[in-house]
Formats: sequence, C-alpha cells, structure tokens
Amino acid sequence: MELHFAQRMSYIKASEIREILKVTQQEDVISFAGGLPAPELFPVEEINEISQLVLKEAGTKALQYTTAEGYAPLREWIAARMNLRLGTRLDKDNILITHGSQQGLDLSGKVFLDEEDLVLCESPTYLAAISAFKSYGCNFIEIPTDEDGMDMDALEKVLSTTPRIKLIYVIPTFQNPTGRTWSLERRKRLAELSAAYNIAVIEDNPYGELRFEGESLPSIKSFDKTGNILCTGSFSKIFCPGFRIGWIAGDKEIIRKYVLVKQGTDLQCNTLAQMTIARYLEKYDIDRHIAGIVEVYKKRRDVTVQCIRESFPDTIKFTNPEGGLFTWIELPEGVPARLVLDKCLEKKVAFVPGGSFYPGGNKENTLRINYSNMPEERIEQGIRIIGEVVKQYIREAE
Repeated sequence: MELHFAQRMSYIKASEIREILKVTQQEDVISFAGGLPAPELFPVEEINEISQLVLKEAGTKALQYTTAEGYAPLREWIAARMNLRLGTRLDKDNILITHGSQQGLDLSGKVFLDEEDLVLCESPTYLAAISAFKSYGCNFIEIPTDEDGMDMDALEKVLSTTPRIKLIYVIPTFQNPTGRTWSLERRKRLAELSAAYNIAVIEDNPYGELRFEGESLPSIKSFDKTGNILCTGSFSKIFCPGFRIGWIAGDKEIIRKYVLVKQGTDLQCNTLAQMTIARYLEKYDIDRHIAGIVEVYKKRRDVTVQCIRESFPDTIKFTNPEGGLFTWIELPEGVPARLVLDKCLEKKVAFVPGGSFYPGGNKENTLRINYSNMPEERIEQGIRIIGEVVKQYIREAE
C-alpha cells in the first residue's frame, strides 16, 4: 500500500551542500564546500572544565527541562551583547533560544507563511533559508543585489505592486553566499520600507562578529520603529556548532508566537548546553576567543583571494569580503560550475556550485568558496586546482 505524504514533501529537496559534504568526509579531500568553522579553534579544554563545573554546581538543574524561551542568564547575555554590538534596545524577553539560527528560520516559516505567500530575498541568498521557507509552500521573488546590498528601489517597486508578501529575508553582514556587506544607507532604508508596507523582516546575522577590517555597522533591527524586524544569531560560528544553540530576537509579542510554535516542535533547547555556554561566558573572555578566530580566518581569506588572483583567468569576478566565511566567484557566461565541480571532485577538491543559491535557478556560472575550514597550504593547493580546471574548460569550449 502506498502511503500518502503531506504536500509539503514535494517542496523539500536534499541540500546540495549536504550531499557534497558526504564526499568531503574523506580526509584527502580539500573542501571549500560547507560553512564549517575551524575545529582546531574550538575551546575543548575550557568546555570540558565548564561542563564538569556546571554538573557539579547545578547538575540536577542542568539535566532537567527548562522553559521553551531558554535559560534566562543566557538570554540576558545575548540581549546585552546585541545592544552593545548592534545598537538594539532589547532585554531577555525579546530573546528566544533556538537550535542554531537555522531553527529560527524554520520557526519563522511556521509563524508567518501560508501556501502561496511570497518571500522577498537577496539574489543570491542562503540555500538553507530557501529550503526552510519553501517547506511551507511559499514562493520567492529575488531582489537585485550589488556590492552595497539589496537594491532598495527595486524592492520598493515589488512591495508597491505585489500582493501576498509576508517576509523579507536578508543577510546584511558578510552575506552567505557572497560575503558582501550592506551599506548603512540601505540598512536604514529597509527598516523604513518594512514599516511603510508593514512587512516582517528576518535579519540573519550568524557571521557579524567575524570582522577582519572596516567599521562595524548597526543592525537593521536597530532602526526598527514598528517591531517588524526580527534578528537571528548563533554561537555556531563564534564558539562551536555542535551545541546547536542560537537565538531569534524581536518584539515581545512576536516572540511569544515563536515560543508557541517551538513548544510544538521540540519543547526547548538543550539545558546543559545553554548553561555551559552561559557559564563559559561568565568565566572566560569571549572577545579574546573571537579575536583568535578572526586572526586565523583573515589569513585564510587573504590566501584565498591571492590564490584566486593568481590561478583564475582574468575574465572571472570575485568578492573580497571584510569578514565572515565565504567568497563568491562568477565565472564567464557559459562556464557551468557544476561541470567544473565534477572535474574538481576527481582531483579531490570540493566547492558548492552557485545555482542552488538562487530560488529561481538559472545562474550556473557561479560558485561559493568557504575558506574557514582548511589550513593555508591546502587552500593554496585547492584553489590552484579549481583555477586550472576552469581554464581548461574555457580552452576546450573555444
């Protein structure tokens, strides 16, 4: 007997990144594919110490259920950190702890989206956000995006002429996949348009602490005068991803709705993980830890950019991000990144073709490079191989 599945299962496809990562589990593969932090930077000894301390001091509490909202001291720290770093005005009741910022995206779909609703996004945008929202039956409109972020004139034209828009999803700082950062003017303008058209904005910010150079910019949320803007964050990139602890911040009434849908999803996030992170933040200097991450990633970014300049043909374009984990390469028209990937995988090098980052597809001459997870010498070797494959493909196509 054939089972009848929910209609939403027809919207859900396997993540291209996850499929590629299966290949990269082999130790001899040079992987630029996943957005993986460098594991050698995880504070293993400190976490071991803190975990034992938490269990010794509050073991029964750490192993018990907690509230769906999350561990209060951790929520207080997050609110204070956002106020200091991003210019917001929040307290713990504006914060919901989630399983990474990814769960914040999924819960946003549950809270806001009905079938056939519209989500506006950058072009390109984060692949896993497309997957999260698409499972609720929505459609996407891609807004043109340049070096300063989303085109606000194009956005306003869509807002003024299109019904059923429910969400605007953006990654304004060190965007995934391009590494670009929005200008201050466009951040302010998006907050204004959100208020004028009464549309919710999800400001995804998993990379904002990882700045290599340039001035930090206030969040879009800091310009929010109506409560329409929600902001996600995560400990995955600044601490360690295995705990799966992130958050979503927003207007208290909206956060209460998120709490309701989270209760039906998983009841709460891991109590021990939350208490361990909170105790670490109390005992250790997180800014010092982040500075160490930034130092390593900046070197790897520099090596990546230099190797792209030396190894790729002059006809490509690429980004030189001020922070984060990714650079973005546009190959000449007619050079399909998926075929380049096939050749590179034969040479034990992996990356993510860019087509999957466009909800509408049809942009196959792009690719994303992650530089955080490989040491410099392997970055040099891998980028040279990709560059050689691209040059060979162009020669054969001529």
